[in-house]
Amino acid sequence: MASLHSQFPIGLNVNWVSTVDTPDVPSLQDWLLDASSLTARLQRQCQNFRVELLGQRVEPCQAHEANAKIQQGEQVLVREVVLFCDHQPTVFARSLLPLASLTGPQQQLAELGERPLGQVLFNDPNLRRDIVEIAEIAPSLRVCELAALLDLQVTHSLWGRRSLFYIGDKPLMVAEVFLPGSAAYENLMKS
Repeated sequence: MASLHSQFPIGLNVNWVSTVDTPDVPSLQDWLLDASSLTARLQRQCQNFRVELLGQRVEPCQAHEANAKIQQGEQVLVREVVLFCDHQPTVFARSLLPLASLTGPQQQLAELGERPLGQVLFNDPNLRRDIVEIAEIAPSLRVCELAALLDLQVTHSLWGRRSLFYIGDKPLMVAEVFLPGSAAYENLMKS
């Protein structure tokens, strides 16, 4: 996996759009629009779930990732991971955690290592999800290069979603891309 770690940061410079633009493909809709914890859902579907930390570092928020709550140039902790189900890479996730949000009990979010962020978030009674957007990711983008390094064949566009979460009033952004072979693409070729 050393070659995976050398790819950090992968980034996600994609065109995020409203969920009203979700393709009319039942399996994609089921995964992209699911409001529950993706981590918990994946854990229910496999015997062996694990998180591979590609890397994390503090950097300024880039313009294409900024929003009304996380400003361009604001210092954020960027964390990228791959979620594996039964040893198969299933999801690439990129999280932006503003340093201003990593105070008090939320400091633990900076020290997760290979523990799933979703598990911590959805166990917090103060969690709320605000914006959800989706994106179609062309095979030429870096996340598809990551898929190839994971020995996954990219034969179609990938899809992802990003959510703005709050713990109390502290914002953080989580983007998740379903990698080739994910159950999200089950009906893609049938449509």
